[in-house]
Amino acid sequence: MVELNHSHFMSLAIKEAVKAYEEEEVPIGCVIVANNQVIAKGYNQTQRLNDATAHAEIIALTSAFNYLNSRILKDCTIYITIEPCAMCAGAIRWAQLGALVYGAAEDKCGFSLYKPSILHPKTEVISGIEEVVCAKLIKDFFIEKRR
Repeated sequence: MVELNHSHFMSLAIKEAVKAYEEEEVPIGCVIVANNQVIAKGYNQTQRLNDATAHAEIIALTSAFNYLNSRILKDCTIYITIEPCAMCAGAIRWAQLGALVYGAAEDKCGFSLYKPSILHPKTEVISGIEEVVCAKLIKDFFIEKRR
């Protein structure tokens, strides 16, 4: 696998999260990378699409499957601003992604709460990339919502 610049790709996922924030969606963004190039991106659109499954990861995964014409993404890395939920982790498992990189932990419903792991055993997990920025974005969003 090619050496990836995790901060660079996470910054692109953050840009996707900002789009969600601007649309008053929970600000989570995602990009999927293959051969050091972004092949798919997404941000939460559950309100816009009136679809509880329209998470950033699901939208990006669907785009990546279509781009590669494959349901397996073992040579890809997914970058997500917040630790994926169980639903998204299950989708990541079935896609057999090579690596999952996320910014901030999700203490209430993140996949890491589940033991054994929901992820495919060969998926490498890297956390804490641009963690402060990712955590601040979602924290600010919910502070605004509670005003």
